[in-house]
Amino acid sequence: MSAAVPRAVALVPAAGIGERFGGSKLWATLGGRPVLAWTLAALADPASGVDQLVVAAPPADHARIGAVADSVAARLTLTVVAGGATRQDSVAAGLARCAAPFVLVHDAARPLVRPELVAAVLAAAVRHGAATAACPAVDSTAVRSPAGVLTWLDRDQVVSVQTPQAFRLDWLREAHADAAEHGRRGDDDAGLVRASGRPVAVVVGDRRNRKLTDPEDLLTLAAWLAAASG
Repeated sequence: MSAAVPRAVALVPAAGIGERFGGSKLWATLGGRPVLAWTLAALADPASGVDQLVVAAPPADHARIGAVADSVAARLTLTVVAGGATRQDSVAAGLARCAAPFVLVHDAARPLVRPELVAAVLAAAVRHGAATAACPAVDSTAVRSPAGVLTWLDRDQVVSVQTPQAFRLDWLREAHADAAEHGRRGDDDAGLVRASGRPVAVVVGDRRNRKLTDPEDLLTLAAWLAAASG
């Protein structure tokens, strides 16, 4: 790999304990290899546009992550850092080790992400400063008040936000610093960047870029994977 400064670094928060899944999702078997292997392989695909890889994970997993990266993502320079107590803390820890104009954040538990989607989100971030993948809402969508009263939203105006999400590195660092200063917690990095006053562009996502949350999700992902390779 060239010694030139990388243009885009992929930051993978992977420190979650997987309470709803019943254990670490990184090492669940999908199509004969760990979930994390699929994620890192997609990010390492030359079509993705990623030049460097930073993974935030529990120290006990660092050696195993290195071995997986060696097997499926040897193209990329790998840095593994200790993850934090929350996803936001893990991303903040990883940001300290990023050295590229643009950073792409992708959930370790979205193993079927396409390299082309990664590249599209990165391209949108280069144009707009920040971008996220998102899918149009399929089901009727409503907001529930504290009293349990539902208010329906216009489905055409609602999207389901995914990762990958990509940003100018300085924008994402500023958003995390602003969140830390004000005690703000966000569901994802695009939300933090938007809360800091920056616009976030939207790229049409992929329904197969599903996040592994429950054990049933693993069956769905396996079926999609089998169909794609069949």
